[in-house]
Amino acid sequence: MGFLPFLVYFSLLLAFSSLSPVYGNAELEALMELKASLDPDNRFLRSWTEEGDPCSGLFEGVACNEHRKVANISLQGKGLSGKVSPAVAELKCLSGLYLHYNNLSGEIPREISNLTELNDLYLNVNNLYGTIPSEIGSMASLQVLQLCCNQLTGKLPSEIRFLKRLSVLALQYNRLTGQIPPSLGDLGMLKRLDLSFNRFFGSVPARLSSIQSLEILDVRNNTLSGVVSPGFRRLNEGFKSENNPGLCGVGFSRLRACTAFDNANLNVDGSGPTGQNINDTADPRRNPESANVEVHCNQTHCSKSARFSQAAVVAGVVIVTITMTGMVFVIVIRYRRRKQKISSTCDPSDGRLSTDQGKEFQFHSKNASPLVRLEYCNGWDPLGDGGNGLGSSQEYLNRYRFNMEEIESATQYFSEVNLLGKSKFSSVYKGVLRDGSVVAIRSISITSCKSDEAEFVKGLNLLFSLRHENLVKLRGFCCSKSRSECYLIYDFAPKGTLSRYLDTGEGSDQVLDWSKRVSIISGIAKGIQYLHSSEANRPAMIHQNISAEKVLIDHQFNPLISDSGLPKLLADDIVFSALKTSAAMGYLAPEYITTGRFTEKSDIYAFGVIVLQVVSGQFMLTKSIRMAAKSSKFEDFVDANLKGEFPESEAAKLGELGLACTHELPEERPNVEEVIQDLSMISFSF
Repeated sequence: MGFLPFLVYFSLLLAFSSLSPVYGNAELEALMELKASLDPDNRFLRSWTEEGDPCSGLFEGVACNEHRKVANISLQGKGLSGKVSPAVAELKCLSGLYLHYNNLSGEIPREISNLTELNDLYLNVNNLYGTIPSEIGSMASLQVLQLCCNQLTGKLPSEIRFLKRLSVLALQYNRLTGQIPPSLGDLGMLKRLDLSFNRFFGSVPARLSSIQSLEILDVRNNTLSGVVSPGFRRLNEGFKSENNPGLCGVGFSRLRACTAFDNANLNVDGSGPTGQNINDTADPRRNPESANVEVHCNQTHCSKSARFSQAAVVAGVVIVTITMTGMVFVIVIRYRRRKQKISSTCDPSDGRLSTDQGKEFQFHSKNASPLVRLEYCNGWDPLGDGGNGLGSSQEYLNRYRFNMEEIESATQYFSEVNLLGKSKFSSVYKGVLRDGSVVAIRSISITSCKSDEAEFVKGLNLLFSLRHENLVKLRGFCCSKSRSECYLIYDFAPKGTLSRYLDTGEGSDQVLDWSKRVSIISGIAKGIQYLHSSEANRPAMIHQNISAEKVLIDHQFNPLISDSGLPKLLADDIVFSALKTSAAMGYLAPEYITTGRFTEKSDIYAFGVIVLQVVSGQFMLTKSIRMAAKSSKFEDFVDANLKGEFPESEAAKLGELGLACTHELPEERPNVEEVIQDLSMISFSF
């Protein structure tokens, strides 16, 4: 390499390297301002430090793309109690901002409209007030706008009509007023529009019915009036209009029939015959905030502002000019042209959707988003596109389908506060549904499920066919392609697992009295009897993994067997992994090691272990406990926490039953009918 080319190369390297720290510091400075506003007491964002690197992975909730630009901020459910700082607008390449389920107050900063690359804006479930900035209409990349459950007031800005990529607009539970802008009908990609629980008046614009992608329109609990367009009938249950006494329509099961008075006042809402609103004249391009110099996120760094960017470029040019002359300019031009050919990592793909209503979609993104795209129904949809020829099976399961928004809302976006338990393949969260009922939601990675969707659906059918007072009731499911998880929604058992009541210390409030112990054992037996018997709508089945951890206790101390039929959904290696845990705890029948098969007698073996555990109050059964049960040495067999308050005859019979059920030879064990008969002979009068 000659001296002149080397000097040119060195000059360019010096110029561009001098710009890098400036741009990097600009994003760091913006993050620190944002932190000071969101978390003024520095309680939750201590990992955000002035000396740190936002792209190191150490900044909680911050993720960068491959060009080391901040691409996502995910701080949902963190307990933040500050405000949203205008400094967030300096993160020019931000594609996802997730601040929902916090206690944020203040107004939505108008500067947020400068985030022209933003796809997802989640500010729901906070205490934000003020109006929705009209400047938001300049955020052309926005796909999800979640502002529900705040205290927002004022009219819905007509500029929202410019958000052509918008798929979800959720504004429920605010104090918004005015008429619903007919111009929302211009949002051709809108799938879900929720305006419920506000103060909107006037009619429901007929133009909204022309949105072919629209699947849910919720206008409940407003003061709307007028005739509802017949075009909304195609939404079926997706059109929700309750608690608007002034609304009427033909062919809607939940709307009153229209009268002559209603028809006489048609179009008095100002929408006119074409649905054009006279206020829909604003253009976001007229807003001074949106007139900034465009920043291309395919560059190595994003500028803090147009003015700052120009100063940095001038400084770089001066350095290069001093060093070299015309040759330098030629190289700079070539360099810039080559950079322009690199596709932008911030540009949204036309085929990418942030939400999905049960249809197949493609997701193309290189951004390392910790939240991934959310959807409001079942994106990974084993029932989609005809349900693989399952016909009536699909219709049956559709009754039990939850959407992703309900799962997210119930668990407060999977807050760790609601985490009940976690295993290698799933997590269980406590949740509260919108009707106030408490549930347990098990999330299972799709990679842990059966790969054959038809088999998975068949397993779901089996799970929903199980209905018994001693089995945990499965209420619904949701499968999400974007999150790569499937969710099973069960009734919640407030008293926890049976294992909580084993190995309790003296004086513990978790000591079960004798009658509860007998009742729990009897209930478990009845649940097993139900599983082992066949019915018209289902075959007999074997649980395979009964244990004290799999028995839940409801508020009346009734036992509920959980995970019945779950192996029908799981991949073989996951089932085998769970069996190793069961074997380590002593629940696995000895013949399984040689035969590799489960039978009714293997369930009976696990039941026998539970009987001995409940009577002794011990989780780990020793040889001495078994010997004491065999010889009726109650002081060494029955839980000492009972302090002798139990009928010895019943304890002796339960000891015999536990030993018989855990006999090494399966043919020597009783079947479940014999177990039920033996238990019926034990008096519950104590």
